[in-house]
Amino acid sequence: MAQGFLEAWKRACEIDGGIVSVPFGSFFISSADFKGPCNGQTLFRVDGTLIASDDSTLGNQDYWITFYKVDLLKLSGNGAFDGNGASSWSHCEGHKKCRNMPPSTLKINYVKNARIQGIKLINSKMFHVHIHESDNVVVKQVNILAPEDSPNTDGIHIGNSNGVRIMDSYIATGDDCVSMGEGSTNVNITGTWCGPGHGISIGSLGKYKEEKDVFGITVRNCTFNGTDNGLRIKTWAPSSSSTRVSDVTFSDIIINEVKNPIIIDQYYCPHGSCNSNGESTVEIKGVKFFDIKGSSTTETAVNIKCSKTKPCQDIEFSGLDLTLTNGQPTIASCSNTKGETFHGSDQVPSQCS
Repeated sequence: MAQGFLEAWKRACEIDGGIVSVPFGSFFISSADFKGPCNGQTLFRVDGTLIASDDSTLGNQDYWITFYKVDLLKLSGNGAFDGNGASSWSHCEGHKKCRNMPPSTLKINYVKNARIQGIKLINSKMFHVHIHESDNVVVKQVNILAPEDSPNTDGIHIGNSNGVRIMDSYIATGDDCVSMGEGSTNVNITGTWCGPGHGISIGSLGKYKEEKDVFGITVRNCTFNGTDNGLRIKTWAPSSSSTRVSDVTFSDIIINEVKNPIIIDQYYCPHGSCNSNGESTVEIKGVKFFDIKGSSTTETAVNIKCSKTKPCQDIEFSGLDLTLTNGQPTIASCSNTKGETFHGSDQVPSQCS
């Protein structure tokens, strides 16, 4: 079946305004790489359901569907990409590294000026969408669904990409709803629902050498429901690079029964394999948390654990209203910060302990 789609793509790619259309129905497809450059805008419309093999590795492929070096791509429709991931999840122990890393569903790779709208992605073997080395990518009204206990099923992962906008989407997975890795710049996330999952995260950063900076991140008017984390920045300790995270704003956020509503963790080590005495050299500077309201399932709703080597700088809080689910106030815990500011004594919490 993949060969038929590839031939249709080749024909569509040759003309400006070419269309590949997946009609109503279910279609099993092996891994496919839809390559450019194309001669103008190319539309890939999905109204049916594309279903991946239940082979946990897809023949040792890293990705099921890839769009590569395409300018003016439009991926839309009312259909779905079904990653058929349940057979792969059993190869991973909880959220620890899988024995054989399963493939992600959709990779947007070296793509410019793309719009992804209306589609559904379900039950990916690993990440649902990976946006890599791409510019000006809009993701709008997309639904991403996987069970709460499915490992490594991030909704959207962004890396080394600029100008990504995620709008009016619903993401419920077993890992981060949106994760932003190294080189993520000028990312705007608005009107998006997250839950269940691990929240919206910057990082993890510092694991590899020569990672690129992250800056210009805005998360606004989003809702978190029953997630492990809400707004998170995470870096490894010890770290292998001196990346900088700066110019980050989280605002107008609704939190419903979230375990860690606001967390900066510069001692991130999910598998327990790190040197417990190590420090992160990733710099975090200029992060704003404005108008974050709702309920926390733990007393410490704001948990800022920064590096002794590179303390966090210019962390601002304004308009916080975070209470426990029983209505009691929460607290903030901060370590190794320079210049954290709580604007207004009437917010909850109103200062760091």
